[in-house]
Amino acid sequence: MIRVKRVYETPKKEDGYRVLVDRLWPRGMKKEAAKIDLWMKDVAPSDALRKSFHHDALKWPIFEKTYQAELKKKKDSLAELKKLEKEHGTLTLLFGARDPEHNQAVVIAEALNKK
Repeated sequence: MIRVKRVYETPKKEDGYRVLVDRLWPRGMKKEAAKIDLWMKDVAPSDALRKSFHHDALKWPIFEKTYQAELKKKKDSLAELKKLEKEHGTLTLLFGARDPEHNQAVVIAEALNKK
């Protein structure tokens, strides 16, 4: 099972294996409090895409489509995440964005669920 959760939410046992999928460390979050098992910076959106979306220059559908194209070039990272899901049963993709529906973890989860 793949879950998506803000890194600022309280870690729970049912999160399973917790993977941060942000390129930058979340502001104000202490590493001990985050309870992250793995930080996969390489699966995060490119800096250019991240900055464009963060500054609202791109709307969600454009971000989603562009990031899906980026993920097609990151097959090894997606395969590693799928392997972790199989090993641990539950994989929680953590993100720092405020919007729980429009962030890279949602796009990654969709890509993994298609496999």
